[in-house]
Amino acid sequence: QVQLVESGGGLVQAGGSLRLSCTASGRTVSTYAMGWFRQAPGTEREFVAAMSWSGGITYYADSVKGRFTLSRDNAKNTMYLQMNSLKPEDTAVYYCAARDSSVPRRESSEYDYWGQGTQVTVSS
Repeated sequence: QVQLVESGGGLVQAGGSLRLSCTASGRTVSTYAMGWFRQAPGTEREFVAAMSWSGGITYYADSVKGRFTLSRDNAKNTMYLQMNSLKPEDTAVYYCAARDSSVPRRESSEYDYWGQGTQVTVSS
């Protein structure tokens, strides 16, 4: 079993930055693909970004491309999402996810483990 814990959310003004962290424990996750999803009230959970275990394959949603950057430190079992130039429409609960494969996917149904989520609020 894998446990994922997100941190780093908070309240920021538009144009500001936040860095989210996702730390995994339990089974070794260094060979797992990991991703971030988000869900705003009244909406479906949507894909944000995902990365292969090696970091060699990275996907971003069009809405965050150029503003958000993924990285991971497998020695620390931690993945990071650097979010710059934040917009009010980025406001959501952000979830970290991992899947039993080295290949990342954009579909939430492809992920096997989920964190509890961290709130990101961007004020205008």
